[in-house]
This record gives sequence, structure tokens and C-alpha cells, in this order.
Amino acid sequence: MEKIDSSESKCLLRMDKNGVATLTLNRPDKFNPLSLEMLEAMQEELDKISQDSNVRVVVLEAKGKAFCAGHDLKEMSATPEKKFYKDLFERCTKMIMTINRIPQPVIAKIEGIATAAGCQLVAACDLAVASDKVRFATSGIRYGLFCSTPAVAISRKMHRKKALEILLTGEFISAEDAEKQGLINYAVPADQLDGIVKKLTDAIITKSAVAVSTGKKMFYEQIEMNMQDAYDFAGEVISENMMDYDAQEGFKAFLEKREPVWNHGLT
Repeated sequence: MEKIDSSESKCLLRMDKNGVATLTLNRPDKFNPLSLEMLEAMQEELDKISQDSNVRVVVLEAKGKAFCAGHDLKEMSATPEKKFYKDLFERCTKMIMTINRIPQPVIAKIEGIATAAGCQLVAACDLAVASDKVRFATSGIRYGLFCSTPAVAISRKMHRKKALEILLTGEFISAEDAEKQGLINYAVPADQLDGIVKKLTDAIITKSAVAVSTGKKMFYEQIEMNMQDAYDFAGEVISENMMDYDAQEGFKAFLEKREPVWNHGLT
């Protein structure tokens, strides 16, 4: 079943097909900025997706030459007020945190540049695949502004010294370097991008929705804990997960040498 939002005037498009919801940033003429309009649209769709059991995976992509060039600088310059800026960054933080909190994995599919908050958006996604021609930067420092909010996501995905290097210099790094430093999972030729993303979505969709959502939630919660607390927490989560129908079915299927039949938490 395929559902397409065909309103090309919208800043964010959504297409649902075979358990995959594809969100497309649709302001190519402005390099797909995280404007207030875009943040509101993304928040609305992510909230809807979080409650939609038919969606198993989310793919985030963009139209045009840029994946996302960060916040809308014209919008920011037009209202030089701290209250406005604080509201803008709070809205962005809420949307970024929602990516981590929804039960479905979110995969960034990146073509073109990703800068500043656009780089933050890539870092926030659970998985990321980019064309090998893509470049990444936190360019705020070039304009006298340290990318503080992007630094939160980037420093949690990249090696710290490399993260601080791009934050302090504003210089671009290649997709190959981004892969080596942990910002993305794969840098591949553009003609292989769709295939790699499909391979990931197909692999996730074949798994139990309960196990995937449990695992995603557990991963982000434990990563902020010390090791002992993380193990205690993980032990509780995996014990509870073992009581779920899908886990019992998975073990039985393995022992009986057959494919498991998941119910994805429906009973």
C-alpha cells in the first residue's frame, strides 16, 4: 500500500510504502533550512508517525543540491531578539529529541551538503547513509556563532577531537571522513544510495517491532548512564523483553529451524 502526499508546495513531503515512511525536505531553492515552518512540519509528522504502528522505519531525505543548510539565516536576522532565538532553538531541540524518542528507527539519506543544524540533523538520526560526494560542516563559527546546539548531537556521534575540530574551524569534511569518525554509517556512490538504504530498511522491517522499539529506547537511555547503572537497566529491559510473545516465538522458531512469525506486540 502506498500513500503519497502530492502537495509540492509543502515544505515537507511524506510518502508511506511497505512500512517505510519517507519524509522529504522540500525547500530546495533555500537549501532546505530548518525554518520555523520546517520545524513545525517535521514535529507534526514525527508525532503522527510515533503513533502509527504501520510505519516500521522512517527515511529522511531532501530535494535539491543540499540535504539541509541549517537554520534560516534570513529568518534569524529579521528578528534579532533573544526570546525569538530561544524559542527557535527550543523548537529545534524538541524535534531533534523526537527523532530519538519515536519507536521507529530514523535513517538519514543524504545527498548534497549538510551544514550547521543540518549536520546536527544527520547526527540525530539513528542511522545515516550519504553519497560519497557529500560534505559536512558546522559553519556557524565562520559568522561569529559557535554551533552550540549542533555540538550536542555531533559530540555524541563523532570522535570528540574531530567533533571539536569541525566546530572550531567551520571547515568541511568529506563523506569518507564522516564515516570514519562515526557521523554516518556509510559513504557510497550516489547510484548505490537507494540500494543501501533499502537494504537497511528491509533488514529492520523483518525484525520484531517490539524488539526494535525496545532496543532503540534502551540504547539511548543507557548511553547516558555509568556502566553499572547501564548494565542494571539493560538487565531489567532484556528480562522484560524476554517475556514478550515475539521473543518467545523467536527462540522457538530458532530451535524448530523455521522462520519466526511476529505479532509485533499486537497481542
